[in-house]
Order: sequence, then structure tokens, then C-alpha cells
Amino acid sequence: MSQQEIVLFIIRLILSGLASFFAILLWNKTRDIAWMSIVAGAIIGYAGLVFDMLVRFGFAPQGKWLIFGIPLSTLLFASIPSLFFIIAFIIMLCRKN
Repeated sequence: MSQQEIVLFIIRLILSGLASFFAILLWNKTRDIAWMSIVAGAIIGYAGLVFDMLVRFGFAPQGKWLIFGIPLSTLLFASIPSLFFIIAFIIMLCRKN
């Protein structure tokens, strides 16, 4: 892994960590399902970044199950945050003001 990739990972970890921290603070203040979905997406996105870093440095094994040549764990961590964001946006659009 090059020095530029390490710096990029550190920046992503810091910013995603801050986003997750503030998402957890928001979670305690709201019980709205749309906002809870956004919080879950942010937290799972951060967990996916940490898992990806652990795999790249060799501390965590890559999954055995593949879907279209992509490890299942990588696929889930890449898609679930976006699914939570989609759910949140649909809920917000369907509300009547």
C-alpha cells in the first residue's frame, strides 16, 4: 500500500468517524425513522471502512462466499449504507406536510 493510500485511509477514517460520532449523538435526540435510517447508514459505512482497512492490512480474513467474484462482506458493506439512505429519502418524500 502506498503512502498516498495510507493518508487517504486516515483522512477517510477521521471524517467518517466524526460523521458516525455525530450520527450517534443525533440518534439519542430523535426517534424519527427517516433520521434513524440515515444514522444507521453512516454507522455501517464507517464499519465498512474499518473492515476494508483491516482486510487490506491482513488483520481480518476476506470472506469465503463470493457473489459475481466479489466477497459477500465487501458487497454488503458497500451496499447496505446506500440502502439505508434510500429508505430514509423515500420516507421523507412520502410524508405529508
